[in-house]
Amino acid sequence: MRVGATAPRALTIAGSDSSGGAGIQADLATFAALGVFGASAVTAITVQDTRGVHAVHLLPPALVAAQIEAVLADLGAGAIKTGMLGDRAIVEAVAVVLGAARPRNLVVDPVIRSTSGQELLDRAGVGALTRSLLPLARVVTPNLAEAAALAAVAVVDIESAAEAARRILRLGPRMVIVTGGHLKGDPVDVVADRRGVRRLTGKRIGAGAHGTGCVFSAAIAAHLAAGRPIDDAVAAAKRFVEQRLRRARPLGAGQRLLDLRMARTASRASRR
Repeated sequence: MRVGATAPRALTIAGSDSSGGAGIQADLATFAALGVFGASAVTAITVQDTRGVHAVHLLPPALVAAQIEAVLADLGAGAIKTGMLGDRAIVEAVAVVLGAARPRNLVVDPVIRSTSGQELLDRAGVGALTRSLLPLARVVTPNLAEAAALAAVAVVDIESAAEAARRILRLGPRMVIVTGGHLKGDPVDVVADRRGVRRLTGKRIGAGAHGTGCVFSAAIAAHLAAGRPIDDAVAAAKRFVEQRLRRARPLGAGQRLLDLRMARTASRASRR
């Protein structure tokens, strides 16, 4: 894809997933599928496959910050998303750079723990994320467990997800989406913003797949980078994930992987 002066651009700040199903790799594939040029700042290298995370190596916070500064100074970004940040030092370094840049479209995916149970952000990091990064965010996209950690409340159903969303909204972001993929039955996402709390319903499509949270937040960022209004960006991102889930397949011994190819087909479909 040729990148012109007016081409939409997005930056992902996240960890590298060696399986290619989540993290930086999934974010960049999502950006490309939606017609957005993707840049990246790597926060960590993980040893990961479809069965889980086996090891994590965090990069120096100054190096993470330098990557972000280099991209923003040269390429710019119509939207930025954060994923795995690892620890308090990296969260704070990212927050300093983004606090100075004041991005209009910051999507925070508060990655705290992998599906297999590996800790990906320590407790001090969660506190730093809450204090320094959430107030900069346009959208925050926690799953049920992440919402519980950020809101300090048990999240076990739609009603408690709505309460968590309201509490997280008071921390400073402009919109909170508590994703409901881990609830029983058809998934219901709870959205909170200044207009109140509402639900986004969907259909459960097969068993779980690796990287759906990363792809959802990356798709929101891509649509925001392309200039779409926030409600349209969220709805289109949800459709994009559902389309990819229908094509998800087992390539390894664990969770299915989303198929993020067929860029033009996915891009056109998401605009309908």
